[in-house]
Amino acid sequence: LIGKRPFRNVDLSLIVPFMDWGPFSQAWELSGPYPAILDDPVVGEAARNVLAEGKEMLAQIIEGRWLTANGVAGFWPANAIGDDIVLWDSLARKSPALTWRNLRQQTQKASGKPNWCLADFVAPQSSGVDDYVGAFAVTTGVGIEKKLAEFAAQTDDYSALMLKALADRLAEAFAEWLHAKVRRELWGYAADESLDTAALVREEYRGIRPAPGYPACPDHAVKGPLFELVEAGKLGMEITENFAMMPAASVSGFYLAHPDARYFAVGRIGSDQLADFAAREGVTLDDARRRLAPNLG
Repeated sequence: LIGKRPFRNVDLSLIVPFMDWGPFSQAWELSGPYPAILDDPVVGEAARNVLAEGKEMLAQIIEGRWLTANGVAGFWPANAIGDDIVLWDSLARKSPALTWRNLRQQTQKASGKPNWCLADFVAPQSSGVDDYVGAFAVTTGVGIEKKLAEFAAQTDDYSALMLKALADRLAEAFAEWLHAKVRRELWGYAADESLDTAALVREEYRGIRPAPGYPACPDHAVKGPLFELVEAGKLGMEITENFAMMPAASVSGFYLAHPDARYFAVGRIGSDQLADFAAREGVTLDDARRRLAPNLG
């Protein structure tokens, strides 16, 4: 189980069945649930047209190999220490390969309802349980700049936007394809899983793949050490100083396999947790405030 597995030049036709077309319409400011939006009396015709043109370009992307899909998945011994998740560099569990600082919900909840933290889904170091956590990074944006330059030379803004929207959908589909491969084969904790695309979109599988910057783990900065850990640079990926992923059509995050693992929003945190986060991360309060600004009350 332990170690990294790179996936280079993955056949896009393997990824396409995992595509969620719902957000595709939203990229064109057509709002409504998919596929119901296709029959909407107001925007249905526009949604059908843009979907048809999207699928037409998708066929060109695959046939012409406009985009290259590269990714990596890796697995490490791991334990929770307080609200931190520590990925160890070996089975000896002595030296951290990466320490992922997490935040806990602080909103008032009904009696018996827990205030979640992602560390709750990893065995505490004090338990003596040998737990594991995965990490991944995928992109379907390698090669996109060449095609975007061609569209720019033709002043074809529509095709450029279409390509970017499709590359984003393919990146999410790649992340979904790889997560399924992790559950069923590489980690194998759900080897007998058989879910159709609709069930995958509804996230009916066991385990989660939380991504830095999303509601359950809002701190983008962990992408830096995450990219180093999985050696994403070898696959044509990098992180900007503002923690944006390049190419833009990229997804990265962690794999948690606990049967009760779920997505949630951390929401607003208090000054006490802000100070605790800054102390754990070894940064100033001002740095912590900048990183967690959207979560500050």
